[in-house]
Amino acid sequence: MLKRVFVAPDPGRTRLRFAARAVLGIGLAVAVCGAAGHSLPGAVAGGLAALLALFTVTDPTVRGQLVTTALLPVAGLPVLAVAAGLHDHPVARDLAFLAVVGAGVYARRWGPRGHSLGVFAFMTFFVAQFLHTTTGRLAEVSAAVLLAVLTAAVVRFGVWCYERRLPAAAAPAVLGGGGLERVTTRQAVQATAGAGFALVVGQMVSGERWYWAVGATWWVFVNTASRGETLVRGFRRVLGTVLGIGLAALVVVPLHGAALPTAVLVAVSVFGIFYTAAVSYTWMMLWVTLLATALYGLLGVLVSGGPGGPGAFGVPGLLALRLGETAVGALGAWLAVLFVLPITTHAVTDAWIQRALRCVHTCTAEAAARLAGTAGADPAPRVAELEQLLGRVRLSVAPLVHPLNPMRGRMRRARQVLALLDDCAREVRGLVAVAADPEASHDERLAAACRRVELAVEALVDDGADAAPRVAPAHPRPTAAEAALTHLHALEHALAELATPLRTPSGSPLVGA
Repeated sequence: MLKRVFVAPDPGRTRLRFAARAVLGIGLAVAVCGAAGHSLPGAVAGGLAALLALFTVTDPTVRGQLVTTALLPVAGLPVLAVAAGLHDHPVARDLAFLAVVGAGVYARRWGPRGHSLGVFAFMTFFVAQFLHTTTGRLAEVSAAVLLAVLTAAVVRFGVWCYERRLPAAAAPAVLGGGGLERVTTRQAVQATAGAGFALVVGQMVSGERWYWAVGATWWVFVNTASRGETLVRGFRRVLGTVLGIGLAALVVVPLHGAALPTAVLVAVSVFGIFYTAAVSYTWMMLWVTLLATALYGLLGVLVSGGPGGPGAFGVPGLLALRLGETAVGALGAWLAVLFVLPITTHAVTDAWIQRALRCVHTCTAEAAARLAGTAGADPAPRVAELEQLLGRVRLSVAPLVHPLNPMRGRMRRARQVLALLDDCAREVRGLVAVAADPEASHDERLAAACRRVELAVEALVDDGADAAPRVAPAHPRPTAAEAALTHLHALEHALAELATPLRTPSGSPLVGA
């Protein structure tokens, strides 16, 4: 876990800049809210709104990110008004919260923008519970949210828009087609059912902190598409919370809510969230737990007798309560994905692998056309798409290669698939690099090799195939001038080898996972 965070590559220092800009943007948003005369709860609401504006908006273009950021208050402020208005009506409040959960997950079918707006709407309702926002504070909190989102936008798109200097990002891969084209609908039902369980049981555990359980269920469902992914993410959330509580007991509780050191700790936690999010969900949850505990310290909750303080249970009891509510939320998510419209790991993994293989063929065809001198042929965008698809394959296969997976046969085959897909990607990148050479010339053997690659891909993605493609015959090693054929032959061989782990009859260790 330590190695994943501290040794993970950071090309162009993107994660470092992402985290540093978050600290700047959120810190400035809180400062602006304070200068505008907002109370501490209002400033906290503004800081959290800025965090969401900087973290959740992931459109592939800067223009799209700007539009989505502008729409965040449109999605969040009505939800905030509903949460404040229903604060003293528990039944109606709970039903509204579940409706927000379902709508927020369903919105993911509209891509990154729908996902961002759904997350912001849910977290607005959540923050209203966290800060006990009533109609009397609605105007102040709404103004703080607007001011914070505007400040975050100024920092992101004006002061430090490093994305403008980066190559255009490929559109995020979205799963669709086949039996999974309604995956967002099924996930919306699952998330609502899991959140309902978490809400009821969470209120049995604590009438004050029940929303922690609902929040845990919600975030377990983010960026998952199968029951296996959800189970692994729930486990990592609980583990990260345990580690975060242990760290909070050592560094947050002794501060007794002192403003300056706690503010520094909040900044460190924000940096940790943004820097580790892309490489380790467990580490991100550690920092989220530390941030939440630090905010409670600032709000006086960790002080016995303070507003909503721990009371007779003491601070250790409050931290243990957070762990318990997190476990309830994770359990709700697990039960939902296991018993409510379950989506198997195999179904999702197979869909992503097929898309990746088709992209391999498209990359090959574009590169061959470029080598043949076809005007407008450009395989580079397809390579970027392939990288994204392989990232989704790794995410979907993660439950099968997890160290705690007891089915070692499936684990071995899943690792074999990943290794061969990585081989395919490496050869495709090499082929595209050769195609970019203006002196590269067409070779009649190139068309034959590309056709064999096409047939190999068709055999792998054809659900009705009765037999796996045979391993490619050996070819003489080409000279340096024939680098394109070298990559094509290696790609053909890797595709042929993929037939063994992907086309084993049903009932094998991997199929049906």
